[in-house]
Amino acid sequence: MAFVVSVFLTLFVIVTTIYFKWMYSYWKRRNVPQLPPSFPLGNVENPFNRKFSHGEWFALVYKTFKERGAKHAGIYFIASPNYVPIAPEVIKNIMQKDFSHFVERGLYCNETDDPLSGNLFLIGGQRWRNLRTKLTPTFTSGKMKMMFETLVECINPMDAAITSYCISKEPVDIKDTLARFTTDVIGSCAFGLECNSFKTADAAFRNHGQRIFSPETKVKALIGLFALISPKWANRLGVSVFPKESSSFFFNVVKDTVNYRRESGVHRKDMLQIVMDLQEAGVESLTIEEIAAQAFVFFLAGFETSSTTMTFCLYELGINSDLQEKVREEINRVLEQHDGKLTYEAIMDMKYMTQVIDETLRKYPPGTLLPRKCVDDYFEPITGVTIEKGTKVLIPVLGLHMDPEYFPDPEKFDPDRFSEENKRNIVPFTYMPFGEGPRICIGMRFGMMQIKVGLTHLLKHYSFAVSSKTNIPLTWDKYSFIISTEDPIWLDVRKL
Repeated sequence: MAFVVSVFLTLFVIVTTIYFKWMYSYWKRRNVPQLPPSFPLGNVENPFNRKFSHGEWFALVYKTFKERGAKHAGIYFIASPNYVPIAPEVIKNIMQKDFSHFVERGLYCNETDDPLSGNLFLIGGQRWRNLRTKLTPTFTSGKMKMMFETLVECINPMDAAITSYCISKEPVDIKDTLARFTTDVIGSCAFGLECNSFKTADAAFRNHGQRIFSPETKVKALIGLFALISPKWANRLGVSVFPKESSSFFFNVVKDTVNYRRESGVHRKDMLQIVMDLQEAGVESLTIEEIAAQAFVFFLAGFETSSTTMTFCLYELGINSDLQEKVREEINRVLEQHDGKLTYEAIMDMKYMTQVIDETLRKYPPGTLLPRKCVDDYFEPITGVTIEKGTKVLIPVLGLHMDPEYFPDPEKFDPDRFSEENKRNIVPFTYMPFGEGPRICIGMRFGMMQIKVGLTHLLKHYSFAVSSKTNIPLTWDKYSFIISTEDPIWLDVRKL
């Protein structure tokens, strides 16, 4: 018996070794430069002792192959080959020109065990096309104007919180403060609910947002990483990326709100109402599960990415006081032209403010990586490689944004890169904070509106400087999929 077991184990080791050696030559056999993989993780960092954040690691991969003059590269997640385009023209083919071959993100989506994963960001194929068509009317300029007043109403609680720091002369944890603001905005504009994030320390929306974006343990973070690397296995094993309590919370909020409005005839100017109105307009209706999943993705998009962008923007303006004053001068000038009122038209007229936000998104893109999945064998004409069906494509956004060829002196915060004169010189597909092509972020307009409203109010009424309490240089959270610092960013604030 022992002999049989010994033979079996020996054969297993031999077969496994041959399999991995064969798989680890996948890109070499296709004349694609590759990172040397190591058994058994391939090119994946030791998940229990990471040295880099996700964005940093892929930026390093990008830099390594760019310096070799490569237009593309291959890496391995365990035994799975992944394609990394380096040249902007190759990225353009994947993201736009031949998008039909890469319509899916290839991410985890398990609606049976994780119903809220059935959202516009994660689904693919014809379902994505149908849902995108249904939801596109939600984000027109007209709909943004409709929600503008609701958004502005969320400023007052934030203003009171910032004022309290001015009185106490204590530095403010700006990310926490802005995350509370964006929670209130999304709760009101997406769900029509008052979240009271500044009044209640354990406000439900805020707590569930933190649980989703900041897993309580490293194990939960690794479960998310596993679902990213192996979505098929995550589905087979019934893995839930989103905490079940959070899924139930959001589903019940949407279901109860929809039922209440239908029964009482209440009508609000928010995203949920717009989706409900699609049914009355004769558009093919969404199920309550679909409505909940889409409302959930509105929350995800608005909660973390907008607060993160505002945080890094104020951090950079706190360092560069001359730029902060320049933005403030524009704010005062434009508001005066609009009778002193904060209106949708006023924030659209703030051109330098837009440049500052664009530069923030270049240096600190919330999504440092854009994933795609090849759905049909695709011959890439520039490199001559055939990307096989099922292959994951990973576009290193942070690497492109920090490439000195496209953005000279990339560590410098320079909003003039995005002036009318200079932005036309930006090489297409080297700047993609919201993605590109047909799957560009559907909520981009709302996100920019929310950021501009928050920054306009704060910079008009307060001045900011980086506190000595802030750890510089910033260190990155190595387990977060959204760009984030390990430590809080503290700012000194003074009322004007």
